[in-house]
Amino acid sequence: MAKIGFIGTGIMGKPMAENLQKAGHQLFLSTHHDPAPADLLAAGAIALANPKEVAQEAEFIIVMVPDTPHVEDVLFRNAGVAEGVGPNKIVIDMSSISPSATKTFADKIKATGADYLDAPVSGGEVGAKAATLSIMVGGSEQAFERALPLFQAMGKNITRVGGNGDGQTAKVANQIIVALNIQAVAEALLFAARNGADPAKVREALMGGFAGSKILEVHGERMIKGTFDPGFRISLHQKDLNLALAGARELGLNLPNTANAQQVFSTCAAIGGSNWDHSALIKGLEHMANFSIRKD
Repeated sequence: MAKIGFIGTGIMGKPMAENLQKAGHQLFLSTHHDPAPADLLAAGAIALANPKEVAQEAEFIIVMVPDTPHVEDVLFRNAGVAEGVGPNKIVIDMSSISPSATKTFADKIKATGADYLDAPVSGGEVGAKAATLSIMVGGSEQAFERALPLFQAMGKNITRVGGNGDGQTAKVANQIIVALNIQAVAEALLFAARNGADPAKVREALMGGFAGSKILEVHGERMIKGTFDPGFRISLHQKDLNLALAGARELGLNLPNTANAQQVFSTCAAIGGSNWDHSALIKGLEHMANFSIRKD
């Protein structure tokens, strides 16, 4: 049994924490930003006042919060994680944040004597609940091997990509692929429906061919039915594409299709859809076309 501090028990973090409990680990939760979930406490988690106290009690400190500034706050604020860590402890950031900021955070944590892993995830709320997340890890081989049993309690496809920052780089690449696939499915279904075909039947036909994909299967169905409860919010995917585009500028790269997908997400946000599931990208295209694939 490991002593694990878990900071960030939201849509993704809470089921991940529950799976660690089911694997027999002891959890310590910070109540500084939000109350600790009652069911985690009922299952034996211990609530503490702030991230520093959590880091003092735990061997592993997992952070699962929305964005780069949130991670920085949890780690380095007054009474933050950095004040409570030291040798033999590992900080594991499972949020999806800036690769370059991650390298800075890792250096500062390592200066305390602790180790650092960036380990963002893919698989959404469904994968978090089912413990089938893909986990992309950046950090030392030694720290990875120590943390592997924790990752195995939360996910299935677990890969050490390289050093600190490489896990976050892999996650940004993942989000580029996901966004462009969502846009491809949305454009195809919009084209089919506007041309008079039944988009549900078109999707069914495409599922058996080379165009078949998990996104066509899952998000294509959401698009047809209009079920856009998150899931993974458009605002969060916008954040991830901002990381991609900012990184591309630093590297002197042009990512034209990524930029275009971001513009369609921005259209969704402009019509009130920031909190829709990212499969609702189709609603941005529908808005621009003044046409809906759903008869309602």
